[in-house]
Amino acid sequence: MKQNDRMTSGKLYHYPHLDLTKTNQNREKMWQFNHSNHNGDMQLLEGTMKKGNNVMIIPPLYFDHGFNIEIGDNFFANTNLTILDGAKVHFGNNVFIGPNCAFYTASHPIDATIRNMNLEYALPITVGNDVWFGGNVCVLPGVTIGSNVVIGTGSVVVKDIPNDCVAAGNPCKVIRKITKEDSDHWQKMAQEYFADEDK
Repeated sequence: MKQNDRMTSGKLYHYPHLDLTKTNQNREKMWQFNHSNHNGDMQLLEGTMKKGNNVMIIPPLYFDHGFNIEIGDNFFANTNLTILDGAKVHFGNNVFIGPNCAFYTASHPIDATIRNMNLEYALPITVGNDVWFGGNVCVLPGVTIGSNVVIGTGSVVVKDIPNDCVAAGNPCKVIRKITKEDSDHWQKMAQEYFADEDK
C-alpha cells in the first residue's frame, strides 16, 4: 500500500516517503494566499480544497496538504487557522471559527521506539452544521462534533461532542444543552436590532 493511501486510511505511515507533489503545489497556493490582501483572495486557494459557497478565511492560513479538507457553505475562519489534514477534515454549513484555532488529524505513537522511527498516523475530524468555535480551540484526531454546537474559547476537544449543546474546557465537555429559551432570547435581540437599524 502506498504511503499516501496509508495516511488517509488511518494506518501508520512514514511522512518522508509520502508523494508530496500535490501537497507542494497546494502549499505554494497557500503562500500566495497568505501574502495577498488583508481579507485574503479565496481564488488563490482554488484547487487546494473542496469548498462550498460564501467561504471566507482571514490569512494567515496553514494546512498540511489541502486536498483532505472539505468546507460547506457559509464558512468563516478568522486569522491563524491551522488544519493538519493527513486524514479528512470535513466542515458542514454555517461554521464560524475564531482566531488561532487548530484541527489536528495527525498524531504519533505513544511507544517511543515506534515514534522515533518517524512513523505517524492520522484520524479524520468531522464538524456538523451551525457550529461556532471560539478563539484558541484545538480539535484532536478522530473527533466528531455535531450540529448546532458552540465550542468555548480555549477548549481542547479530545472526544466527540453531540448535537445542540454548548461545550468548553480542557478537556472539552458539554456544559449545557442549547434550549428554546436561547433561541427566543436571540430572536428577540435580532428583532430589536432590525427594528432599530438605520434605514
